[in-house]
Amino acid sequence: MGDQKKLRVAVLYGGRSSEHDVSLQSAACVLAALDRERFEPVPIAIDRDGTWHEQDLRLLDASRSKALPLDANAPRLDLVAHPGAKLGAGRDIDVVLPIVHGPLCEDGSLQGLLELADLPYVGSAVLGSAICMDKDVAKRLARAAGLETVNYVTVRRGGWAAEAQALRRRVRDELGYPVFVKPANLGSSVGISRAHDEAGLDRAVELALGYDDKVLVEQAVDCREIELAVLSAADPAAPPEVSVPGEINAEEAFYTYERKYEQATGARLQIPAPLNPTQVAEAQAIARRAFVALECDGMARIDLFLDRNSGRLLFSEANTIPGFTTISMYPKLWEASGLSYAALLSRLIDHARARHARRTALRRER
Repeated sequence: MGDQKKLRVAVLYGGRSSEHDVSLQSAACVLAALDRERFEPVPIAIDRDGTWHEQDLRLLDASRSKALPLDANAPRLDLVAHPGAKLGAGRDIDVVLPIVHGPLCEDGSLQGLLELADLPYVGSAVLGSAICMDKDVAKRLARAAGLETVNYVTVRRGGWAAEAQALRRRVRDELGYPVFVKPANLGSSVGISRAHDEAGLDRAVELALGYDDKVLVEQAVDCREIELAVLSAADPAAPPEVSVPGEINAEEAFYTYERKYEQATGARLQIPAPLNPTQVAEAQAIARRAFVALECDGMARIDLFLDRNSGRLLFSEANTIPGFTTISMYPKLWEASGLSYAALLSRLIDHARARHARRTALRRER
């Protein structure tokens, strides 16, 4: 296949969120796995200030580093969000593959920009991205769909400043200690801590409020962490496909950022998870229901808790742009389910282009 027939894929990485470094690792793995017979990667980095730079693919290929380098001195890109917008030195882009995480990347902001530019892109659209980024909203919709969640209390910056004592009482009376405290709109375990008493709660809330204006205080349950990968079917009328379940066994109180991305020990991934057939079927059904209820599209990793005492499976959260490193659960779950990393990327790109074609065909006039 000649280069002129290859699909040009803009691989977006970096971003302004605290998950910037995670994106660099994921993007390095994506660039290495992308089928170069079908696709021509156009790497575009977003630096911590939000500036977009087209990167030199030859240098990135030659680096073969664990984390994709970001050259802030590379040519800047000014994306004008209008139909027919260009990316990458004015060249046509066939599809955008966002490998970015956190606010302004995964929360619908970037997806809205790409919609305005009329560019096909991988992953959930604006609504699904925004819903899943906000853990509070996602849990409310999951409950409305009949899925169980852990008990939690939502704390907002203004409410904490004005009614901290009342919120402390709610946590004590409704949840009890210990509790987990986390920013509502972040992932990769950034800003999460465990509190065992009121003083610890105060410290944990202040830490989480450093990352977000809304914080979740969740009841700590004795549970197993079960994760499933979900992928939209090629037929838009068919239900989404769900991988085998995986399990995270962390030595620490929870699966920290360091255990996920910086250390090779301390957490063990079991794929498939040691569950009986009934539990597997129930976990897959919950993942599929959550994917649909939360307006996900393309891909998502659905995280569940398996309560060791009651045996109940509880919805935890949905990640619309999960990690794509070689040790990340999403690609590993699909590999265990018979879909290779390269084939997974191809499926996602094909889905994005087919979805864009369907939306383009919608009537825009009366």
